[in-house]
Amino acid sequence: MTSPRTDTVEVLITRLPNGEGLPIPQRATPGSAGYDIASAEGGTIGFLERRLFKTGYRIAVPEGYEAQLRPRSGLALKHGITLPNTPATIDSDYRGEVMVALVNLGREPFEVTRGMRIAQMVIARVERAEFTEVEALPDSARGDGGFGSTGH
Repeated sequence: MTSPRTDTVEVLITRLPNGEGLPIPQRATPGSAGYDIASAEGGTIGFLERRLFKTGYRIAVPEGYEAQLRPRSGLALKHGITLPNTPATIDSDYRGEVMVALVNLGREPFEVTRGMRIAQMVIARVERAEFTEVEALPDSARGDGGFGSTGH
C-alpha cells in the first residue's frame, strides 16, 4: 500500500459579491482529482447552445501550474452538458473571474441553477518547452500515421 500524498499546491481565491454563500471549489471525496465548481448564476441552455456561467470568485494559480476546467461526468451522461473547450485552461497570470463555458449536446433545454455544480477544476503542473527548428525530424516506427492509423 502506498502512503497518501502530502504535497499540496496553494491556490489563492477571492470571493466576489456574486459568489456570496457559495462553496469554494472542493473535492467530493478524498480520492477525487477534480474540485467541483458551482455556478453563481442561473440560466437555461438550449439544444446546441453555448453559454458562459460566472462562478463568483477569482483565483491565483501559482506559476508553473494551470487550472484545467473539465465537464462533470454525470451532467455529460444524463443531460449532454459539457464544456466546448475541454479541458479549458486558466493560466497562472489570469486574475479575472473564473467562468465556465457550457454547451448543451442534449435534446432538451437544460436549466442551470445558482449553486449547481457545473464543472470540475484540476490543478496541473505545466512543463516548459523550448522549440528548436531543424531541417528534418528523426525517424520513428509510426512515422506520420495518425487518426486511427495504429489500428486501435
